[in-house]
Amino acid sequence: MKGAIWRRRLTFVLVVVLLTWAAAGPTAAQAKIFEPETFTLDNGLQVVVITNRRAPIVTHMLWYKVGAADEPAGRSGIAHFLEHLMFKGTEALGPGEFSQIIARNGGRENAFTSYDYTGYYQTVASDRLEIVMKHEADRMTNLKLTDELVLPEREVVLEERRSGVDREPSSQLSEALRAALFLNHPYRLPVIGWEDEIHALTKDDAVTFYRRWYAPNNAVLIVAGDVSTDEVRRLAETYYGPIPAREIPLRQRPQEPPQLAARRVVLENPRVRQPSITIRYLAPSYNAGQSEHAYALQVLDQILGGGPTSRLYRALVVDQAVAAGAGSGYGASSLDLSIFSVYASPRPGVEIEQVEAAVRKEIARIVDDGVTEDEVAIAKKRLQAEAVYARDQLGAGPRILGTALVTGQTVEDIENWPERIEAVSLEQVNAAAKAVLASDKRSVTGLLLPEPTS
Repeated sequence: MKGAIWRRRLTFVLVVVLLTWAAAGPTAAQAKIFEPETFTLDNGLQVVVITNRRAPIVTHMLWYKVGAADEPAGRSGIAHFLEHLMFKGTEALGPGEFSQIIARNGGRENAFTSYDYTGYYQTVASDRLEIVMKHEADRMTNLKLTDELVLPEREVVLEERRSGVDREPSSQLSEALRAALFLNHPYRLPVIGWEDEIHALTKDDAVTFYRRWYAPNNAVLIVAGDVSTDEVRRLAETYYGPIPAREIPLRQRPQEPPQLAARRVVLENPRVRQPSITIRYLAPSYNAGQSEHAYALQVLDQILGGGPTSRLYRALVVDQAVAAGAGSGYGASSLDLSIFSVYASPRPGVEIEQVEAAVRKEIARIVDDGVTEDEVAIAKKRLQAEAVYARDQLGAGPRILGTALVTGQTVEDIENWPERIEAVSLEQVNAAAKAVLASDKRSVTGLLLPEPTS
């Protein structure tokens, strides 16, 4: 299903994991990751080529610099809704015909929407790249919508929300936590949209959003696989080149005011089988806030909650045996502020209050006492171990580079990422921990609990 919530989560996890690629030593740290080539068409379309000859296939991925955080007030979900509607045909192709062409040629395709971007991708045999590029360029500018197409698809999105959010307590809690953490920024809104606002979305809303944001000078095309830069340039100039640039509005988003109070959200639901606690802290990204902490926060994330050797897992699951699972999460690639999360689930028979106390004790310990040189070194190697095969994965390069380029980074930022992680020091990790985790005022705590029986 186009626009499914699980796909956005998978995309986020993939990008976070693959961006955390560190080197084993000084020589490896200086190696590049994907070695892409890039050029820009006269109409402003940025094109990136990652040549990978391991198999005769190619991934074509088109990213637009617009997402759920760019939606007009009262129209939450329009970016995701438009993603669905992009499969409804153009003047040249009928509804669903592009997808049928991809399938007939042995390919696969899908799309995704996040807060900062929307993307469309196809993977086909390398000799079918021209077919893909021709039709993706067509729907960049020639989308044809009618009420007969739009209104039934709106019902599809509503059902996606019902099945993916309204019937899933963990998704409901996640929405509530975002709404509480971000006081003013549109990151507080769900990507899929609020139900009442989805109900109100119209064909005109979709067309207006499409005409405002979908243009070559607001997009990045990434082609990876068994191709050459010369071939991609020829095809891009043939199919995307004739599309005129359009004036694109500035991405003017409301920003966060000072946050002065910790918040707490408790969701009780009879469907909950596994209680949990989640603490989310407002954190800098590569592009916003105290961005000098972004690389150190990635190392801190590994030390605090990155797997079975992390502090949280060892303390709560192994040593104290109060939790069934525990960890943390952080992504630096947001256009605006990001989130540093800590989470845990109690073992059967253990009260959630006991787990929360144990989580907070580990957070306080890392803030007050800091980490060690050995932990920093091991974390860097662990980051490398998680994504050492990034170059071999056809979809990794387009996703990593695409996320970076549509959120304010450059190709050089990604290619130099291993060196920047290698340069993170003990002092920087400790400073990042104090900057983000020392105060609860910029945090929200969420408890997911079974509904009381009495």
